[in-house]
Amino acid sequence: MPRLRTRGARRSSPATTTPAEGFPLTALLVMAVTGFLLIATETMPAGLLPEIAAGMGVSEGLAGQYVSSYALGTVVCAVPAAALTRGVGRRKVLLVTVGVFLLANSVVAVSSDLVLTLVMRFVCGACSGLLWGMLAGYARRISSPASAGRALSIASLGTPVGLAVGTPFGSWLGTSFGWRWSFLLASALALVIVVVGRFVLPDAPGGRPEAQLPLRRVLRIPGVAPILVVIPLWMLAHNTMYTYVSAYLRAVSVPLPVDRVLVLFGACALVGLLLTGALIDRSLRSLVLGSLVTFLLAGGVFLVAGGSRAAVLAAVVAWGLAFGGAAAQLQTAMAHAAGENADVANSFIGVAFNLAIAGAGVFGAVLIGGGSAGSTLPLLMVVLAGAALLVVALARRHAFPARG
Repeated sequence: MPRLRTRGARRSSPATTTPAEGFPLTALLVMAVTGFLLIATETMPAGLLPEIAAGMGVSEGLAGQYVSSYALGTVVCAVPAAALTRGVGRRKVLLVTVGVFLLANSVVAVSSDLVLTLVMRFVCGACSGLLWGMLAGYARRISSPASAGRALSIASLGTPVGLAVGTPFGSWLGTSFGWRWSFLLASALALVIVVVGRFVLPDAPGGRPEAQLPLRRVLRIPGVAPILVVIPLWMLAHNTMYTYVSAYLRAVSVPLPVDRVLVLFGACALVGLLLTGALIDRSLRSLVLGSLVTFLLAGGVFLVAGGSRAAVLAAVVAWGLAFGGAAAQLQTAMAHAAGENADVANSFIGVAFNLAIAGAGVFGAVLIGGGSAGSTLPLLMVVLAGAALLVVALARRHAFPARG
């Protein structure tokens, strides 16, 4: 009888047939849309603070907790949620989590109670942390080993597209028609993901129980720690400049609209992600080293650009190209290093990203408070990128090995 069940599972399970049937592009695009939803929902309130504050009858400072409570949910819940669900089928985890995200986001869209709203934003952040941790492993498991990196790059498309298009569109919709419509649209997109995903997402098993390590031992897997050192260095360097790029432009007297600079960055980041998808399965180490060198050079150009509009634009292009594939590169490196514990290990990446976002806001405020944003912000990019580059160069055995 067990033998009959095993054979039936093999016939019906897309997780075992998808790699043989071909590249699972449709399923990967559903994952990309999921990533788009997460990043847009997380960052959208930043462009709607005055409208949210007026609508809720609170200060902009309290409205800003829409962002903080979301990030807190990710930081607090990502790792334990990934550990609790790592034995469950990936398709079920994704659909159920997006369903919870849909319900919580819908409450945010209609609630007039600030405490309830912040609790629901915390829940959304927790769902986001769990999904970010599992999407990388899910995308790789439904693809053949030879195309696993390319699959992850496609599944990661939602992040740069969300930053370049989703967040500005949500802000425009909220300011034009009311901020609640932005959250209702996000809920509608979550519903589409659940319905479409029910039919097009193949299943993939969670980790085998005998291979699941305790959280402390996951951190001690060779290669995991160096990757977790690179992440905050690189992400803090990026997020500090990204958050305070307007202060930098004012300091160097370059009359460039901030929204256009960020759109240019987002477009170049998308190109960088596409380049990552083309190269990641053949030369991950060279790709990470090249991205960090380009990122460091962008910081150097920002540092010496002075009032040159052309130099600043060139630095933005290099910055976007270098950073666009960073998440996919780091998640792939973590998947290689952690093996069957990759979902839990990748949940640490989400925590590190959100801590870097929070740290960038505080650290950047201190730097620009000294009145020298034109030099301190790019200098921080150079120093932190240099430190991350050194870690990658030294971690050539387990974290960032050379692969043929």
